[in-house]
Amino acid sequence: MDAEGADRSARRRNRLLLAGLLAVAGLILLLLGLTVASGTVAGVEVVLALLLLVASYAIQRVARRETVYRNERR
Repeated sequence: MDAEGADRSARRRNRLLLAGLLAVAGLILLLLGLTVASGTVAGVEVVLALLLLVASYAIQRVARRETVYRNERR
């Protein structure tokens, strides 16, 4: 693996780690918003949780697309 491939792999791992952290935070906020919180705070938590989950999905998709469609030199 050349230096460019190692750098790309490291970026992919970092993006997937960030996506995982955002997903966990989103799920925790969603759980809190649906069970513990009440009123406006619950609504804000649920909306924020959904935004975090969508952002997590988008980051995962970018990381995977970069892997699938990478331009390999032979």
